[in-house]
Amino acid sequence: MTLETILNPERQPVSPGYMRIVLLATLFLASTGFVIVSSASMDVALRTYGTEFYFVLRHLSYLGLATLFGALFFQIRMETWQRYGGVLLVFSYVLLVLVLLPGIGRTVNGSTRWIPLGIISVQVSEIAKIGVLCYVAGYLVRRNDEVRTTFVGFIKPVAVLSLMVMLLLAEPDFGAVVVIMGTVFVLLFLAGVRFLQFALVLAGSGGMAALMIFSSEYRMKRMLAYVNPWDRATDDGYQLVQSLIAFGRGEIFGVGLGNSVQKLFYLPEAHTDFVFAILAEEFGLVGCTVVILAFLALVLSGMFIGRRAERMGQTFSAYLAYGISIMLGLQSCINIGVVSGMLPTKGLTLPLISYGGSSLIVSGILVALLLRVDYEMRNLLTTDPAVRRKLSGMEKKNGR
Repeated sequence: MTLETILNPERQPVSPGYMRIVLLATLFLASTGFVIVSSASMDVALRTYGTEFYFVLRHLSYLGLATLFGALFFQIRMETWQRYGGVLLVFSYVLLVLVLLPGIGRTVNGSTRWIPLGIISVQVSEIAKIGVLCYVAGYLVRRNDEVRTTFVGFIKPVAVLSLMVMLLLAEPDFGAVVVIMGTVFVLLFLAGVRFLQFALVLAGSGGMAALMIFSSEYRMKRMLAYVNPWDRATDDGYQLVQSLIAFGRGEIFGVGLGNSVQKLFYLPEAHTDFVFAILAEEFGLVGCTVVILAFLALVLSGMFIGRRAERMGQTFSAYLAYGISIMLGLQSCINIGVVSGMLPTKGLTLPLISYGGSSLIVSGILVALLLRVDYEMRNLLTTDPAVRRKLSGMEKKNGR
């Protein structure tokens, strides 16, 4: 559909194509996640809890909560998110402090990342993602000229978020630091920061990350296991080796749904962080490719939604859409890279697919916000003639 058709009030006023792609990709990924989590978790659930449907039912309930919260958050206007971005960031900091207090935070596998709330434990780093995205998007609207022209304008949000980095590392949650700060740096780059300043800060951040790795014994062990997992196949490289075996068994078309061997107590966290390995084993290269293409469709559609919002002068909505797309894409790339041995092991879920209440609910909220941006832009196109004329003028200027 051409822009002339979109802007012609006598025809369909706005194309819902991006919204449809986002919805279809999300539904496909969530459905695939339910199937794979069910397959990967039944044997572990039966042995641990006496019922093979323990994780299946919980995952289904998390999907229901993700849908419910997504529907609720979809009702909130973008101007409200922009107005309260700073409040959300402060709330994120409060949660990150609370989780580290004795008696409040819950420790699992040596990491204190969760606050138990009855039947569900909230992973605070997931909540912090929403606060960071709204704060940075709002900052780029208020200080866009300053970000483009001065080093101070560029470094301010990085300095504000440096405390969050320290709190996340205290949990420790190095993976969340990479995803959050990686998204922030890409957003600042898209906002037009000077390349030399960006390169210097990025190099400094890379140096700090390297220092944190080499100064931590468990991170060094992970790095050594990543370099050559087969030499440490019974120690720190065990999980990665079992994951690679799953990929090897899957070959082109996989061994079939439910026929995975690695999920039978060989691969730890088979239904959470390493669920993509079980997908690779049961559906092979073809299944992996389809899932990666679905993530690509989701991310690119989100970027196009952001681009359209930017061209319509809705800068906050644009940066928020960019940030959501980048965050979902970056976390997906890191998880798949870790599981396939291309990146060092980190504790990150695969958005919309892995088992985990906080991850699924926050992913649902992020997709809902993306849909809200698209919804508001389509409404604006149908109700504001000035916006239609502006976009039409851009099309003519570009020779389309």
